Amino acid sequence: MQNAYIRLHQLGYAHSYEVWENDELVGGLYGVAVGKVFCGESIFSKVSNASKLALISLCQSNQYDLIDCQLHTDHLASMGAHMISRDTYLNFLHRQNIDS
Repeated sequence: MQNAYIRLHQLGYAHSYEVWENDELVGGLYGVAVGKVFCGESIFSKVSNASKLALISLCQSNQYDLIDCQLHTDHLASMGAHMISRDTYLNFLHRQNIDS
C-alpha cells in the first residue's frame, strides 16, 4: 500500500494535508484526487484537533468540488459533511469525466 501511494504521489494523484508543530507531524489526512474530486483515505491526530485543521485546510484550498469522506460520522457532519445518494455521486463523477 505504501508503494502504491508513493507511485500515486509521483503521478500527481495522492496528496496530503499536514499539520506540523515544532518540526513534528501532529496530524493530517491523505487521499487521492482525480479532477475536482478528492477521495480521503485516512486521517490522524497526535494533538487534539490537528486533523480538523488539516480538513479545514483541504476545504479552504478550493481545489475540489467534492470531498469524498467515505464514511458519514457525527464528527464530519458537525463540520458540514452530508450524505449523498449513490446516483448523485456517480452523476457527479460522470460530469467530471471520471470513469466509475
